[in-house]
Amino acid sequence: MGGTQLRYQLRCIEDLHAMLKEHGDWMPLGNADEQKQAAEGTVEAWGRSPGNPAGGWYGLKKGLRGRFGNYVPPVLEALGLAEVEHNARNNRMRAR
Repeated sequence: MGGTQLRYQLRCIEDLHAMLKEHGDWMPLGNADEQKQAAEGTVEAWGRSPGNPAGGWYGLKKGLRGRFGNYVPPVLEALGLAEVEHNARNNRMRAR
C-alpha cells in the first residue's frame, strides 16, 4: 500500500508449500498485523511460529512482519503450488 513494502524470506514459499502438503487439507489464512495475535491453526500463525523452519517470523522488517497470511498465499497460487479461496472473508488455502 502506498510506499510501504512488506518483505519476507524467500524460503517461505517452499516452507509453506511443504507444511501445506503435510497438513493435507484446507487451512485458514488468518491475516493479522504484527501487533495483533494470529489465530491458532492459521497460515498467519504458522508464519510467526518458533516451530516453523525459519524458527519464527518470515517477515524481514520489525513492525512490518505481519500479514503473511494475506500476501504470501497468492504467490504460491500464482506458482501453481496451492489453491486459495477468494471469498469476501475467512479464506483458506491448500497445497496442490
